[in-house]
Amino acid sequence: MSSTWELESFYAPRDVIIAGSGFAGLWSAYHLKKNHPGLKILIIEKNPFPTGASTRNAGFACFGSVTELVDDAKVWGREKMLEIVAMRYEGVKKINKVFSANEINYKQYGGFELITENQYSSRKEVLEDIDWLNDSLFQKIGHKNVFRLSDKKIRQFNFQDTSHLIENKLEGQLHPGLMIQSLIQKLQVLGVTIKTGIELKSFEELNGGLLIQTNTSVPLTATQLLICTNGLSGDLLPEAHTVPARGQVLVTSPIKDLSFKGSFHYDEGYYYFRNIGNRVLMGGARNKAFEEEQTTELSVSNTIQQELERFLRTIILPGQNFTIDHRWSGIMGMGKEKFPTIKEIKPNCFCLVGLGGMGVAVAPIAGEQVARMMLKAIS
Repeated sequence: MSSTWELESFYAPRDVIIAGSGFAGLWSAYHLKKNHPGLKILIIEKNPFPTGASTRNAGFACFGSVTELVDDAKVWGREKMLEIVAMRYEGVKKINKVFSANEINYKQYGGFELITENQYSSRKEVLEDIDWLNDSLFQKIGHKNVFRLSDKKIRQFNFQDTSHLIENKLEGQLHPGLMIQSLIQKLQVLGVTIKTGIELKSFEELNGGLLIQTNTSVPLTATQLLICTNGLSGDLLPEAHTVPARGQVLVTSPIKDLSFKGSFHYDEGYYYFRNIGNRVLMGGARNKAFEEEQTTELSVSNTIQQELERFLRTIILPGQNFTIDHRWSGIMGMGKEKFPTIKEIKPNCFCLVGLGGMGVAVAPIAGEQVARMMLKAIS
């Protein structure tokens, strides 16, 4: 049995309870509190810290590579592609407005995409896509010549089997763990409570609010509930149609005289790598085993890890001596479209899930959108 003191403090009714303390949950709480300082907000997290995707990604502060965006335009249409790019771009701007570079170890080394012969038949075709995207992006985000060919850097970086290199100077990289920690610290100053070891199990309407059952013996009550469990939503939110997607990553030992700095993309963004100091982080290759990677298992597989190592040894670091020092995976959430799923699923219950593997850049703006929706509902 809980004490009176516990019931009147730890289990006290809240205005908003948020399930999930990853980027989506934290940014949503930030915007809610900034716009309505009097709100009593509780964030619950089943793990000691968020372990879905927010602290397990590559730390790219980006809005998409050329081949990815060209393909998105073909699948979803030019306007939808530009809308999601604008959301990601504004998200990165928001990050740099809220945090100092030192707080989150932000470095704007630029982004690059490796192009191979089988992707484009000629240099002219590459330039046509770059020109089309640059014209479109200038109209949407106001930057001229976002992408440009930087083929001379192929030899400088010592990449193999690379026909062209496309550069984006607006792209940066950051430390996801430090950004989570910094967001939590800012929220605690604002008066937001965060409790770990608490997992949302179910919820039901109660007297105009919500009765929320967790893995603890005492139910929680709130006026509103926001579910931000992204790829781990599972049976909790079948109406969100979010599919889990495991992203696997590895990090090398230090590389003497590492020849490149920046964030790199390949094959429509399915492969990605970056420097962490003088080490290399390599991730992706999910498109080599889509069905196998539609899982919530936080493990690594031989299929993907061997492919990542092959790419490292033959394309990125040919002839270099190194070992793999660390491997891990994270669970992303994929919706029906590239846009995150932001909606009121039941009275007073909202969700922000399906961030599409771009939560670093998307969450700051998506959190603002769902906060605006929730505040409108209680005004």
